[in-house]
Amino acid sequence: MRRLLALPATLVSAVLAGTLLGPTGGVPAGAAASRWAPVSKATITPGVQMLTRGAQCTGNFVFTDARDRVYVGYAAHCAGRGEATDTNGCRTRSVALGTPVTFVKGMSVATPGTTVGRGTLAYSSWITMRRRGLNGGPACDYNDFALVRVASGSLRHVNPSVPFWGGPSKLGPGSLEAGSRIYTYGSSGLRGGAEPLAPKAGATLGGSGEGWTHDAYTVTPGIPGDSGSGFLDAQGRAFGVLSTVAVAPLPASNGLGDLHREVRYAQRHSGIEGLRLVAGTKAFNPVL
Repeated sequence: MRRLLALPATLVSAVLAGTLLGPTGGVPAGAAASRWAPVSKATITPGVQMLTRGAQCTGNFVFTDARDRVYVGYAAHCAGRGEATDTNGCRTRSVALGTPVTFVKGMSVATPGTTVGRGTLAYSSWITMRRRGLNGGPACDYNDFALVRVASGSLRHVNPSVPFWGGPSKLGPGSLEAGSRIYTYGSSGLRGGAEPLAPKAGATLGGSGEGWTHDAYTVTPGIPGDSGSGFLDAQGRAFGVLSTVAVAPLPASNGLGDLHREVRYAQRHSGIEGLRLVAGTKAFNPVL
């Protein structure tokens, strides 16, 4: 298993130089839809590109708290300072909370993209587990979830709906049977801005790590830059977060953090009171 690292922004110049080798439930958004940007105009949504100190990842879902602050989730390793082989979040250092994160649209190997909003790192499961003194076990290996608080000046650009698919309807229950259908939207800059390749469908292969992780195949598999993207189940419920790519025993499969467990952990230990997922304003529609 290898961590599906964020895509370094410096990869853009490398490619151009020819060096690249190949709570259950949630907040019903419809009840307060007027606070969100229209789907057609929103630029900060699930699937948005997120840059942390030059490394690009993909946002998963929108969250809010008791103080009505707004967050976009991604993977904790997107703010990590380790290598692809550093899969233990309890032993791998991260950038500090409060680090600026930029929301970007259209970043690819040919262009740096356009800034569409700003935020700051507000929670990292990796930082929290280190502070709590954990150093081993399934949570250290698979609890890979972070939250970026959206700056007040960028809130008018936010909508919680997943592009292409719609949803999420609510936070999922966690476990899924092997073979269950799943849906995701990845925004890796390695795809060169080819938006038709962003939405992907696939199936789960079963869970492990005492329920903290799930293996999955999608067409195509997640690649660097897709890290942190969210997965929906067949009912449109928020199910997982893209974390790793496997080299064995299931080559090209992806490891998904169990979002139900990750959110529950954040609710207990982040210090963010009333943290909850926001449902999309557009209904889930598995069109593929």
